[in-house]
Formats: sequence, C-alpha cells, structure tokens
Amino acid sequence: MSELPWYNRGLFSNLNLRQKTILTIALTGLILLIIFISGLLTNANLPTDFSIKMQPPSFQHLFGTDWMGRDMFTRTIKGLSLSIMIGLVSSILSSIIATILAFIASTNKFCDEFVSWLIDLFASIPHILLIMMISIGFGKGAFGVMMAVAFSHWVNLTRVLRAEVLQINTSEYVALSKRFGKSKLWIAKEHILPLVLSQIFVGTLLVFPHAIMHESSVTFLGFGLSPHEPAIGIILSESMTYLAMGAWWLAFFPGLALLIVVLLFDIIGDNLKRLFDPSEANN
Repeated sequence: MSELPWYNRGLFSNLNLRQKTILTIALTGLILLIIFISGLLTNANLPTDFSIKMQPPSFQHLFGTDWMGRDMFTRTIKGLSLSIMIGLVSSILSSIIATILAFIASTNKFCDEFVSWLIDLFASIPHILLIMMISIGFGKGAFGVMMAVAFSHWVNLTRVLRAEVLQINTSEYVALSKRFGKSKLWIAKEHILPLVLSQIFVGTLLVFPHAIMHESSVTFLGFGLSPHEPAIGIILSESMTYLAMGAWWLAFFPGLALLIVVLLFDIIGDNLKRLFDPSEANN
C-alpha cells in the first residue's frame, strides 16, 4: 500500500486507504464550513473600545486587539469567511471559462489554435499584474476581485481539459456516434462531459487556494477590496503601520490563519484527486 500523506498518516489505522481519504476530506471540509458559517454570522461592524486598543493576545482576546480596540480573532474569522466566498465564486467562474474554452478547442483546428494562442497570451502576462489590471477594469471591490481572479486562473485547467477532450474525441465510441449522425453538441453532452466532470471538480478545488491567496495579495497592494471591508488583505495591509510599534499579533495571526485555510483546501484537492484517479494514490 502506498505511503499516506503526513496529515492522515498514523491516524485511523483500522481504516483502508479509501476510507481514510474520504474521512480526511470530510473533516477538512467541516473545519472550513465552520469557519465560513462563523464569519457569516459575525456582525461586519465590530464594536470598538479604545480603552483596550493594541492589547497583545490573551485568554479574553485570543489574537489580541487592534488600534481601535476591535477583537482580532473576530476580524480574522470574518476576513477568512469573505476570502472563502470570493474564492468559491472565482474558482467556479474560472472552471466554467476553462470548460467552455476546452470544448470550443475541440470544435475544429482553427478554434483549437485560437484557444492555444489565448492560453499562451494569458500565461505570458505576470499573474499579479493581470489580476490588478482586471480588478481595476471592473471597478475593484469584491466584484472586481472576483472577476479578476476568475479571468486569470482558467489557464492551467483549460490546458488539462483541452488535452482530455481532444483525447476523448479520438476514441472509437465518439467516431461511432458521428457515423450515426449525432451532433457535436450531443457528443459533448453525452460522451465528453461525463468523462471530464471529475477533472473539472478537482480543478475547481485546486484553483480555490490560489484564488484566496491572490485575492489577499491584490487587496494588500491596494487594488482589491475597499478598506472598510474585513478582508485578510486589508487586515495585513493595515497592520504594517503598527509592526514597528511591536504589535506583531496584528499580522502574525491573520497571516497564519490564511495559510492554514489555503493548506486545508490543498488537502481537500489532493485527496479528491486521489479519490477520483486511483493512479494518483501512488504519488
């Protein structure tokens, strides 16, 4: 049996590899769901109390307080929830774009060359620069960031889906369907789409952590969400002013929480890839 990843090695030793993989996905997804729901239930306008401003971490305030006396733990959870929501919408839109382009590429040689050229064009532009340009074009804010991440993260998934669709198109059952007079739309719906659904689903989840990180990065640089929104990028950007005063907790805990959320999504994506493709279990 192949060696298990570090996060489920030695745990649930009485379960087989498939059961451990499913259980890892379920537990990781539950943690992310709790974070997301907790952020949604948290009031966006957090109470301020200047009498307790800039307090270090304590039992009363686990992540300390900021310069307005707001609880940093609550702000972090709210920011993570917003980042998860933006990442969810962005990754779904990105996967839809990738799927559409992959099917367009399979139409004929001209469309395939056009999609290949489009992939090379977007891949040649520096990622952060492309996100900033698109975000500005859509007016920044939450909508601008979603569109920017969606229109910049479809490239890798499109490459994978394009190759998969082209391979399926050369199969015997597709050729047989063409001989029976089936349309390209019918073949795409009945033959190709069911076979690439797993790649689309896993690809969407693998885009998720990149979407969250880039959303936070572009917001940190001032080209994303507006300052009044409780985003992790805003929190980290604001904390830079107070790091010289020794307020390390303003950046450390939100940054660590963001990395943990990204890691959790990576774990889900890797395990789903292993679950859908048994050959990946040996990697």
